Amino acid sequence: MKPEIDPGALGRVVVGLNAVIFAADEGELNVLVTESLDGGQPALPFGPFDPETHRTFEIGLREWVRGQTGFELGYVEQLYTFGDRGREAPVAALAGAEDARVISVGYLGLTPEARALKGAEARWVAWSRFFPWEDHRDGKPAILSEVIEPALRSWADEAAAPGRRAARYDRVRLTFALDGAPWSEERALDRYELLYEAGLVAEAARDRGEAAGPVTLGQAMASDHRRILATALSRLRGKIKYRPVVFELTPAEFTLSHLQRLVESIAGFPLHKQNFRRALDRAGFVEGTGRMEAKTGGRPAELHRFVRATLRSGDALGLSIPRLKDG
Repeated sequence: MKPEIDPGALGRVVVGLNAVIFAADEGELNVLVTESLDGGQPALPFGPFDPETHRTFEIGLREWVRGQTGFELGYVEQLYTFGDRGREAPVAALAGAEDARVISVGYLGLTPEARALKGAEARWVAWSRFFPWEDHRDGKPAILSEVIEPALRSWADEAAAPGRRAARYDRVRLTFALDGAPWSEERALDRYELLYEAGLVAEAARDRGEAAGPVTLGQAMASDHRRILATALSRLRGKIKYRPVVFELTPAEFTLSHLQRLVESIAGFPLHKQNFRRALDRAGFVEGTGRMEAKTGGRPAELHRFVRATLRSGDALGLSIPRLKDG
């Protein structure tokens, strides 16, 4: 027997589409943002799915990105579907959605060049602006030792029951690599979610209808867009290890130093140069072109290109990213 559903009890549901678009600029990973859709913080390109005009979600997404930024999406893959009540914060792009449940379908896009955009409302910014605790290329960020770790220890201590305090501390230790636990770059989303739960990011106070506390970390974003960006960063950091998607972010020809800087910008830590290049040789992902980089000053470096035949062979895995021991 099929269950009977009262359509009137379902409420209104609006489907939104948004994109995290990463681009490389001189080996640095940037993300595309627009002016806030609600007059406040920056936002990801975002708009509603119109079932009457959009044959697929991806077609609708490409139209919204083109209209808001003038950017033509290339490589794109579906990221996740977001719909937690109380975190969607409907925005102006979804006119009339104030009383509706908003389901947001996120996509990850990659492009090799931070190309010029239409109008001042769209711009490329460094991802680390939103997650300064994730960038360890110059060593452990001071914000971790000086702000985040003490605040999270205090949050764990605030739990009334001893068992709850222990559970909170274990979560903090494993997620933020306290007291000897290893740092996992792929847990960027877990770290943002923990900071949200502890009330240490501005979005948490906003969603709870409270005034922001004395500690708010990183640049806030409209709606739940920083959560979506954290999801994309975690996905990309993991995916470069099992698929060579990093080459969607490189130009047709690049130096090995450029490639290393890009991978370091994604992973958030410095790489061991010799081990990284040995791993590239073993994988067969790149080949020299015989041409040298045209630049003034310094020793010229050979230009390389991605060997796309490694994809067609079906044996292509991702990059080995050997971390410097003191990185």
